[in-house]
Amino acid sequence: MKRILLPLLGLFICNCLFSQSLPVRLSKDNIPEIVSLLTPEEKAALIVGARSTQFDGVGYTSLYVPGAAGTTHPVSRLGIPAIVLADGPAGVRIKDRPCTRFPNGTSLSSTWNADLVEEVGAAIGNEVREYGVDVLLAPGVNIQRNPLCGRNFEYYSEDPLLSGKIAAAYIRGVQSQGVGTSIKHFAANNQELNRLFLDARIGARALREIYLRNFEIAVKESDPWTLMTSYNYINGVYASENGELVSGILREEWDWEGTVMTDWGAGHDTGAIVSSGNDMIQPGSDAHYEAVLAGLRDGSLSVAAVDSAVTHILRLVVKTPRFASYEYSNCPDLEANAATARKAACEGMVLLKNDASTLPLSGRENIALLGVASYDFITGGTGSGDVNGAYIVDLQQGLRNAGVSLDGAVDEFYASYMEYERARCAAINKPGKKWYVDAERALEVVPREIILDAASAADAAIVTIGRVFGESKDRSYYHSYCLSEAEIELLRCTSEAFHRAGKKLIVVLDTGGIVDMAPWQHLADAILVCWLPGCEAGNAVADILLGKENPSGRLPMTIPVRYSDDPTFGDIPEILTDKPFNYSFYRQNLGDDFRKRYEIPNVDYVDYDEGVFVGYRYYVTGRIKVSYPFGFGLSYTTFRYSDMKTVLDGDTVHVSVRVANTGSVAGKEVVQIYVKAPGRDMKKPRRELKGFAKTGLLAPGESAVVEIDIPVSLLASFDERSDGWALEKGRYVFMAARNASDPIRKSRLRIR
Repeated sequence: MKRILLPLLGLFICNCLFSQSLPVRLSKDNIPEIVSLLTPEEKAALIVGARSTQFDGVGYTSLYVPGAAGTTHPVSRLGIPAIVLADGPAGVRIKDRPCTRFPNGTSLSSTWNADLVEEVGAAIGNEVREYGVDVLLAPGVNIQRNPLCGRNFEYYSEDPLLSGKIAAAYIRGVQSQGVGTSIKHFAANNQELNRLFLDARIGARALREIYLRNFEIAVKESDPWTLMTSYNYINGVYASENGELVSGILREEWDWEGTVMTDWGAGHDTGAIVSSGNDMIQPGSDAHYEAVLAGLRDGSLSVAAVDSAVTHILRLVVKTPRFASYEYSNCPDLEANAATARKAACEGMVLLKNDASTLPLSGRENIALLGVASYDFITGGTGSGDVNGAYIVDLQQGLRNAGVSLDGAVDEFYASYMEYERARCAAINKPGKKWYVDAERALEVVPREIILDAASAADAAIVTIGRVFGESKDRSYYHSYCLSEAEIELLRCTSEAFHRAGKKLIVVLDTGGIVDMAPWQHLADAILVCWLPGCEAGNAVADILLGKENPSGRLPMTIPVRYSDDPTFGDIPEILTDKPFNYSFYRQNLGDDFRKRYEIPNVDYVDYDEGVFVGYRYYVTGRIKVSYPFGFGLSYTTFRYSDMKTVLDGDTVHVSVRVANTGSVAGKEVVQIYVKAPGRDMKKPRRELKGFAKTGLLAPGESAVVEIDIPVSLLASFDERSDGWALEKGRYVFMAARNASDPIRKSRLRIR
């Protein structure tokens, strides 16, 4: 017996010694062990990312995937690879590789179609994965509080429910491809002016119901891998250093376990960033690295806080393609993705005006195509929202592709003019120009004689008005929100000439957000907003103009009669400077003095005095006339609503309504459910969006029952007196509507 046991014992000891000699490697099952084996230096390196010394500039790295926004730090001895983080919301922002330019965030939300947005997300995720990126720094979901916010084109809506639902769909789509997302910017990043120092002073109710609810919906319905904190202060505390926001609300209340990262260069106090629950500092610096080590040595930064951050980072790493040694192809399905981009662009376009059925065109018309933007389409924003796309289809090419005849004299004029203007712009837009400085674009021109001749020769005119949007500064009221004198004159001259000849003027708005409509909309017979529609822009606009696709987009924001009607009017002041608006350029010699000042209203701080009455909540409650209400959009067909039913079943209100296509062409309808609360316990908006759904394509005469479930918890308001959510008892009115100003059917329900 001993002869048998001794060899077995020896073999057991050898196996033990051999297994102990094998290096421990990270796996999804041994993260606590790996954390215990990491040195303080390795933990600090993981927390602060790849460090700014390895970057080509803020938001650009040449490591692993050139042009990506950043990476984490590898720890090779424990099998921890670096992972790659890249912008952006409208497609992957990297260098030297063809990427699909997808429609911008506002365009996606204008579809009101979560299934379609999820499809777009999956297409973007395909390119993320196949280009070797692990986490996409998107989507941006901040509320479009003020029409002049420079990043509104990235964001979804003035309403938190629409914003949260569309964001959740986008995240699910991207992450279905085995890569991560980073929902941003948490929270209240509602303007770019002085964004590194701006204090958003928000009451608890408005913060919870408007500026956090969109994040809450998206986080709970899609579980993003990561979340990015914003640059700004919130009630005196940097978002990236705000423990109540990150550890309290995000992690404890919402029970979310993902990885939190800073925006690039956000925050100041390294110890406060980590202690607050913010796991990763991007892009990191030597100073951050040393501060983590110093904090561990002197006890000002707890080991528990550091280990928690590292744990969250490692949980992220083990999910990524790079950890799984995925052999990315560098060959995503660009053709299929472009088709998805085109489909989404069509469905996000909003038809604002269509007098006397000006649209759709028959396709047999001879069109006078005017406006420099028709020949140089703007398909996306600047900064982190930009995409280095392979191509752009402008409206001229899109109409030609669709077989539309373009007036030869007009075409010839713009060919010559744009050649000159492109040369002029190229001389100004030299390589090395700062990313936050707007590129020079062709100046608008009013070719009066050409227009007069075209009014005789052409059957209709199309004028495109374009606007560039971008990160780092807000829009100018005079030079972006308002149309220029040349643009107004172009519209006036074209309208007069073509109307005198009994012909129509169609205006296409190629913009990332709204513009002033009142001074000129009466000049147009039809107005189509295509937003920033991505690489297939011209083809998609042509699809709508010719009726190949029936417009079904709806506004995700209100268009006021005047900007001064907006409750946040003046909160983004008109400032002319050649410096980026995101920096504190008012203070000379600021140096390392990061003490918060409250000297200049709406620059150092902004008081959110409107509370929860943002956007349509304000206009509808105050019965203030608007140019176009939230949720508005026309179709080439008509719909009838009937048989609305509302049933309370436990914690859910089930709403159903029958929608019938009563027109002559197939189309889709967006059913919007607004709710009026009793409003006795606290002041409530006259109505609030609580649910929505888009029908499938309904043929003429076809009907469908639309069913929408609304959690009762979504009817609650945040009571600042008790510091908690409160559901008011009493009678609620549920309204099926085409937009915030136009309820079609009502149903009443008592909640006890």
